[in-house]
Amino acid sequence: MSRTVEGQTTYMSAPVQAAYSYCEAVTGQQARNFAYGIRLLPTGKRQAMSALYAFSRRVDDIGDGELDADTKRARLEGTRSVLDRIRGGAVDEDDTDPVAVALADAARRFPLPLGGLDELIDGVLMDVRGATYETWDDLKVYCRCVAGAIGRLSLGVFGTEPGAPGADRAAEYADTLGLALQLTNILRDVREDAGNGRTYLPADDLAKFGCSAGFHRATPPPGADFAGLVHFEVRRARALFAEGYRLLPMLDRRSGACVAAMAGIYRRLLDRIERDPEAVLRGRVSLPGHEKAYVAVRGLSGLDARYISRRTTRGRV
Repeated sequence: MSRTVEGQTTYMSAPVQAAYSYCEAVTGQQARNFAYGIRLLPTGKRQAMSALYAFSRRVDDIGDGELDADTKRARLEGTRSVLDRIRGGAVDEDDTDPVAVALADAARRFPLPLGGLDELIDGVLMDVRGATYETWDDLKVYCRCVAGAIGRLSLGVFGTEPGAPGADRAAEYADTLGLALQLTNILRDVREDAGNGRTYLPADDLAKFGCSAGFHRATPPPGADFAGLVHFEVRRARALFAEGYRLLPMLDRRSGACVAAMAGIYRRLLDRIERDPEAVLRGRVSLPGHEKAYVAVRGLSGLDARYISRRTTRGRV
C-alpha cells in the first residue's frame, strides 16, 4: 500500500503495515493519555509515534515488572541490542519483532534521535538500581532520561514549521515539556510508587516539608505539611509547562494539536492535584474521558498554540 508522508507518496509493504498496526493496538490499549494526542496526527506521524510508544512501553514494563533485578538488567540490555540492530539497518521487514520492524521503518522516514531511547533504558536502569534523588537537579537527570528524551524523539516526528522563530530551541522546549509531564506523573503516583519501594521526589524537598517518612498510607505522615510539598512541586511543574509550551507555535497545526492535547491533559491533572493534594494518597487521580476529549478538541482548534504564540510575542509565558 502507499501513503503520504511529509507531502511525498511512499510505498509500505504488508509486513511493515502489520507491524505498525500492532504498535497502534498496543498504544490504544495501554496509553491512557498519550493516545488522545496522537489520534490527531496524520497517518504517517501517528504510526511513527505508536512505534516509539510501543518500544518505550516495552522498556517501562521490564522496569515495572516482577522479575529480579539481574533479569531486568539483562532484558533491558536486550532492548538496547534491538536498538543497535535498528541503528545498524539490520532489522528486516519479516523480522519476528513487530516493534523493531515498525521503529526501524519510522527511523528511515523521520529524523529520530534514537539515542533518546538509550537514555530511556538508562533511566529505567536507575529504577532497577533503586536510585533516590537528593535534589531537584538530581531528579532532573532521571526525568530527562525517561521523559525529556521522549519529547526530543517526538519532535523528530513532528518537525518544525519552516522559518518558525526560535526553532533552534525546539529540542530544548520539547525536553522541558517532558520534564513537566514526568513531574506531574510523579505527583500523581506518589502513593503507588511508595508501595513499590520507590521515592522520586527530592529528599531535600521531603525534609523541608516534614515528609521524609514517606507515603505508605492514605493520610500524610504525622506532622507533615503534605499540602505545602504538593503545592511547591506543582509550582515547579507549572514553570516547566510554561517554558515547554513555547514549542507549540513552532509546530504544524496537527502536531501542535497532539502536543497541546497531551500536555493539556496533564495540566488539568495538575489542577486537580493542586485543589486536593491528599487525593494522590487515596488513589490514582485521573480525568474522565469527556474531559480528555475536550482537551483534544481544544488542541485541534489551535487555541493553545495561538495563546502561547501571543504570550511569547509579548515576552510573558
